[in-house]
Amino acid sequence: MQRFEQQSEFKDRLVAVNRVSKTVKGGRNMRFSALVVVGNEQGKVSAGMGKAVEIPEAIRKANEDAKKTLIDVPITGTTIPHEVTGYYSTAKVVLIPAPEGTGVIAGGAARAVLEMAGVKDIRTKSFGTNNPINMVKATLEALKLLRSPEQVAKMRGKTVEELLG
Repeated sequence: MQRFEQQSEFKDRLVAVNRVSKTVKGGRNMRFSALVVVGNEQGKVSAGMGKAVEIPEAIRKANEDAKKTLIDVPITGTTIPHEVTGYYSTAKVVLIPAPEGTGVIAGGAARAVLEMAGVKDIRTKSFGTNNPINMVKATLEALKLLRSPEQVAKMRGKTVEELLG
């Protein structure tokens, strides 16, 4: 009997692995918690958490968790349409559009999210905590707030040309 693995269109990137423990009557139960960012590098991205006794199983669970909450990111050329700030807990991430050729100027956790989303040129600045979980979630919150010129024009009942002048 042959098994065919379904080839996924999504790539994943492991951002963080934590060893967590639960103290029980017989001692400590060790487990691993994994944070994974999943995206197709063409405007869809998400993050997920998974916990298991072994690392590969935690990563698999995190992948499945991430694929449930994919978001669409409007990309203009190789960058984002406008500047935006995302907040999560005590993490604050500012995303600033950059001209072509700049590259992804971002810290570890935010960089993983932006690269998986398919953004090629962007500048970022993070404030507050550097906890990878909060950084990833703040970056995703910022990406959720992005609006393309077409979306803004539709909301206002105008044409894109009227908006851009």
